[in-house]
Amino acid sequence: MSENSTLTLMVQGCTSDAGKSVLVAGLCRVLMRRGCNVAPFKPQNMALNSAVTASGGEIGRAQAVQALAAGIEPSTDMNPVLLKPNSDTGAQVIIHGKAISEMEAAAFHDYKATAMNAVLSSHQRLATEYQYIIVEGAGSPAEINLREGDIANMGFAEAVDCPVVIVADIDKGGVFAHLVGTLELLSASEQARVSGFVINKFRGDIALLQPGLDWLKARTGKPVLGVLPYLHGLHIAAEDAVEIDQALAKDGPILKVIVPVLPRISNHTDFDVLRLHPQVDLVFVGPDDEIPAADLIVLPGSKSVRSDLQFLHTSLWVTAIKKHLRYGGKLLGICGGFQMLGESIADPSGIEGPAGVAVGLGFLAFDTELASNKQLRQVSGEINSLLNGQSGSFDNGTDVALKGYEIHAGNSKGEALRRPFAILNDAVGGIWADGAISEDRSIVGTYVHGVFDEPQACENLLKWAGLTSVTRLDYAARCERDINRLADAIEQSLDLTLLERVD
Repeated sequence: MSENSTLTLMVQGCTSDAGKSVLVAGLCRVLMRRGCNVAPFKPQNMALNSAVTASGGEIGRAQAVQALAAGIEPSTDMNPVLLKPNSDTGAQVIIHGKAISEMEAAAFHDYKATAMNAVLSSHQRLATEYQYIIVEGAGSPAEINLREGDIANMGFAEAVDCPVVIVADIDKGGVFAHLVGTLELLSASEQARVSGFVINKFRGDIALLQPGLDWLKARTGKPVLGVLPYLHGLHIAAEDAVEIDQALAKDGPILKVIVPVLPRISNHTDFDVLRLHPQVDLVFVGPDDEIPAADLIVLPGSKSVRSDLQFLHTSLWVTAIKKHLRYGGKLLGICGGFQMLGESIADPSGIEGPAGVAVGLGFLAFDTELASNKQLRQVSGEINSLLNGQSGSFDNGTDVALKGYEIHAGNSKGEALRRPFAILNDAVGGIWADGAISEDRSIVGTYVHGVFDEPQACENLLKWAGLTSVTRLDYAARCERDINRLADAIEQSLDLTLLERVD
């Protein structure tokens, strides 16, 4: 397939969290269901919520979800530039799935021309394979201070000469001001490539909105291509923001799980299954929130492990965790959270900040040293039957299958690792022990992200944490249902002539 026969459509938003990721996912599923060959694409992503491709590359979580919606395997070309913030002014820069350096914001601004070459080469490769490329912008195209050298929004759209749809979230309020203001801050050539607007998350009678839609078209000359309804209970994995306030009603025996919102928390989608599980009350505890009693505390992944470990030491968390364990609670650490459970974390090369050694929480007897080579791989394996009081071997027929992925820059060694949480393998035939289980089985650590995603693994972990009878949740099936539900809403609500081919 030639690049000229590929239709590229870009979705940009008035704000972050306007609905860009969701709309791209929905359009990918609409086209897939119509028998079209479609790929998602995001030129530049800034997020700590990432995914690992089968080839061992790192991309934004949203693009992995969009690839699922398109019915294809995610690839690093779908998100050629990924920025993972490690401070308020700096980030790790990942190009085509591999970390190349740490950069301050000013340095990355100078690097944008090089990054644009990576973006365009990825787009060109996708254009040789797919009929459609549905592109997600980043933030807002109207950020005046970021316009020069832009590769994430209109800079990309102008470079590949593609049409743009602008989406705004009416649930936040001010939707007409958002749309008009965004359009007017664009250049004349950028305004010309805007095909129209999409309004997201509308509740109520659409007839009451019609006068506003008519005014918007008269004011801007751009049509409203559709108004998407507010889809209650829709679950599409979040690109970055932690959904602290989204509480779901639960019935029956409930397991209380709390997660600290670390300053550099990463891959919080590890907890999506728990948030959706009918027997789990999941609470993300913010820095200024009171730490409630719980059955299970989970220390999440972190982009800056030593810094976030210091946050635990200087806040009330260490005292709360020790009390929690004294009263019989369970403690789980995932990736960076697992590293924090040990006795020390050394960073001799300054991978995540100034070189040095940080004192760990000391709950498990092992030490971690950060290294420049990041471990990126999809994994599968078996949970140690020791977790729930069995013999602890991996060949007795009681072990529990799990799947997930690893993203970490640390190597851990020590006595505690002789009681591993799981035995894992990867696509190239490697086999190794992962994580640790404490002698009293109250503390568990693992490098595996997505450890709750497989129904059997989730059931096993929830039993370990205190539930005696666990309702099975098929997370993959739930995701499929919600992607199809989103696609149904798009087909019913949007003018999809924007997807018609122009030969």
